[in-house]
Amino acid sequence: MSELAVLQPGKREQTKLANRQAILDAARAVFGELGYEAATVRDIIRRTGLSVGAFYNYYRSKEEVFEALADDGARRFRPILQALHDKATDFESYLSAGVRAYFEFIASEHETFSRRRPAHEVAPHFRNTPGMQAVFEEVRRAFADVMERGLAPKVDLDYLATACIAIAREVGEAMLERKPTDVEAATEFCVRLILGGVSAVPTVDG
Repeated sequence: MSELAVLQPGKREQTKLANRQAILDAARAVFGELGYEAATVRDIIRRTGLSVGAFYNYYRSKEEVFEALADDGARRFRPILQALHDKATDFESYLSAGVRAYFEFIASEHETFSRRRPAHEVAPHFRNTPGMQAVFEEVRRAFADVMERGLAPKVDLDYLATACIAIAREVGEAMLERKPTDVEAATEFCVRLILGGVSAVPTVDG
């Protein structure tokens, strides 16, 4: 087998990764400039310099591109959560740091990427992509850890992780609507709301 034949699959894979990233970068810019509803696949393709056929090798619609962008953001945010978990001393410190980090992350993303979700995703599931699933599992793992150490009441982990993510997501979108963006005020609201609610929900055995 020639050296070229050995190297070729790796080169093809690099090209695929580069093309996929080019599409995501273009979509992030287009959605940020035009908004999700107004943007079209053609707008995204024009920004990439790829052919129409090349685009459809990776994504079938702008909905799929949007989902891929959300998944990409979730993958990049998960290590931040993991680092915060490693430093946390109790439930409140992890919750506060995690919510603040999330709001800072989306505020930064918002500079180039529209905050508006697709109309059919008014109430999306948080675990519908691998990246989002990983974020959910990271939050759940951190909550389980602080409960096992006796630093938080033992409540239903799935419900708690889902509720915290939902609250942070919705408050985060409201935060982005306001000018100027106030991360600290949004963080304080979420943390106080969640802490006050946790003390009132039923505990579980174990």
